[in-house]
Amino acid sequence: MIPDFLHPRGLAFVDIETTGATSSRDSITEIGIVEVDEDGVREWSSLVRPDNPIPDYIERLTGISNAMVADAPRFAELADAVFDRLHDRVFIAHNARFDHGFIRAAFRRLGVDFRPKVLCTVRLSRRLFPEERRHNLDALIARHGLEIDARHRALGDAQALWQFWQRVHRQFGAARVETVLRDLLGRPTLPPHLDADLIDAISDAPGVYLFYGDNDLPLYIGKSKTLRARVLSHFGADHRDSREMTLSQQVRRVEWIVTAGEIGALLKEAELIKTLLPTMNRKLRRSRELCSWQLQPQADGGWRPELVYAADLDVGRQEHLYGLFRTRRAAVTKLRAIAAEQQLCPPLLGLEKPDPTGRCFTHQLRRCKGACAGGEPRGLHGARLMLALRELRVEHWPYRGPVGIREGDAMHVVDSWCYLGTASSDDELHAILDAGRPSFELDAYRILVKAMRRAKLVDLHDLSAACAAGEPDAA
Repeated sequence: MIPDFLHPRGLAFVDIETTGATSSRDSITEIGIVEVDEDGVREWSSLVRPDNPIPDYIERLTGISNAMVADAPRFAELADAVFDRLHDRVFIAHNARFDHGFIRAAFRRLGVDFRPKVLCTVRLSRRLFPEERRHNLDALIARHGLEIDARHRALGDAQALWQFWQRVHRQFGAARVETVLRDLLGRPTLPPHLDADLIDAISDAPGVYLFYGDNDLPLYIGKSKTLRARVLSHFGADHRDSREMTLSQQVRRVEWIVTAGEIGALLKEAELIKTLLPTMNRKLRRSRELCSWQLQPQADGGWRPELVYAADLDVGRQEHLYGLFRTRRAAVTKLRAIAAEQQLCPPLLGLEKPDPTGRCFTHQLRRCKGACAGGEPRGLHGARLMLALRELRVEHWPYRGPVGIREGDAMHVVDSWCYLGTASSDDELHAILDAGRPSFELDAYRILVKAMRRAKLVDLHDLSAACAAGEPDAA
């Protein structure tokens, strides 16, 4: 049951219990390992004294209390024993990123670079049983009749994984399982100019990645909730289009910036693309023609749209703005389409010169309801125009000043739909508020409108006013 292409020392089925879900601030409380090799099967486990207390809900789930680990060894005391049992073995765990991430982080704090070959039994189950919807450990235990005495204890869960391994080999045969294992354990082929250590070095966190080509010119900037997986997806052998192939051939260096979450990644991506102008990004480039339709009231009770440019506007603070367009042409095309669909009068919209007869050509074709010739009140024509434009209305800024969007340990600062920056400390927050508001950007606006509907917001108006008055400590 150990294919020849795996490590000669065999397999290690691993499970851990922890004080929480984040390897950078939570701690391991128990480790269980089942070693399998040509000499047989051996089991080992130990409680671990964590660096922080075990929360009540974790204690209820695992049964491991603070009293139980009070006299347990620290991970540093167990590191040699753990390393000897895992070194040169395939590290097999359920949701392996979690277990491997915690153990690797614990070794890293001791100055040890721990990089095993990792196999996730969640992924293995999904590949072998694609018809099943659930692949958590409880589902596997029930579906395959696995025998387990201590669920949510490290050794008990590791034993369940060893049983699962044996069951799938009996059910599918060694050849079929080996084919799947080769695929799951295969490492992407990186372009020859990139360091092979990139696979392990890049973070799994949310953030932005940057590809550079010859002469250190930026080629492409992207974002992801899981950086490593997204970066490596660019280098798969099966390139889906010529653009991916070109990118893979030209890239010489990769950088990445970890963000607090998805909102931060979206904002940072948009900012960097406008600053660095990578050759293979187009959608988020800065638009110098950004414009909007602003309705101006007329003496006859109607409304007339006037094309206004974002550089001359205080977007978010002005009323009756409709649509944000990257070019004048796009704005006019959209208004013409609305006029045709709603039978509005093109001359009254400023799209055509008034006809000397008083009847526009569109009215002569019976495609205008006659506001130009007195057949429809100008006020009604204006009301129909406002109704037709309703879905394009630029949202008014609903706050009295800047606000902060909390995401993890960071705060994204926004004012009048302009992204001011991201702060991770009081000093950074004061510096952002002191710097003032940048120009309006369409992509940031779209990101922020969506994000602020569900985010936790902090009113920064008073702090901003204090900074403007020269009181930087008035937090």
